[in-house]
Amino acid sequence: MNSAIIVAAGRGTRMGPGVDKLFLEVAGRPVVAHTLQRFGEAACIDEMVVVVREDMVSEFEDLVKALRLRKPHRVIVGGNQRQDSVWNGLQAVSPQAEIVAIQDGARPCTPVDVIAATIAAARETGAAVAAQRVTDTIKESDDGRSIVRHLERSRLWSVQTPQTFRVEVIRRALTAVREKGLNVTDDTAACELIGQPVQLVETKAPNPKVTLPADLAYVGMLLR
Repeated sequence: MNSAIIVAAGRGTRMGPGVDKLFLEVAGRPVVAHTLQRFGEAACIDEMVVVVREDMVSEFEDLVKALRLRKPHRVIVGGNQRQDSVWNGLQAVSPQAEIVAIQDGARPCTPVDVIAATIAAARETGAAVAAQRVTDTIKESDDGRSIVRHLERSRLWSVQTPQTFRVEVIRRALTAVREKGLNVTDDTAACELIGQPVQLVETKAPNPKVTLPADLAYVGMLLR
């Protein structure tokens, strides 16, 4: 059984004060509605857990009802940090779940074939992540004003979501994070902590995350 955890509990502070980016309209729907619909229609996903802020539970329940998702789904409350929200989501997946795909609610354009490819890779390796090769020249700076080092882009990848795992692997990885009191920015970092290999699944098509106001026009174009 394959489960999806849609992480939608953040506040999106980079979008601006008082703005919930997940409910901004793009291509005729809220951003997060496109994400939910895409996973709801993906044949490789058997159930969905949507993790949200406590003050947004009723809004998400109304949205999910309006989308008329046909597969099993539930809305649950997240935690203070992303890793806490993922942990809560893991507690809510079906006991029969073998694979879990963890997706940003603000990433509405993920191709279904990429979702399926990460599931297949995670089943084989234990952990997989959608990613794109870095094509820009990358420099490192200590102070944000001057370059200190050139990074070889041929070895660099930009990781995205879904980040997909065997359920027992990501539970073990996040347990280690919690025991050490660490804060990780994504779930593959938790796997690195326990020495779990993570397979890269190259994304050929655009798979952007809505982070800044300027992202909406681009995402709208892709969705249309």
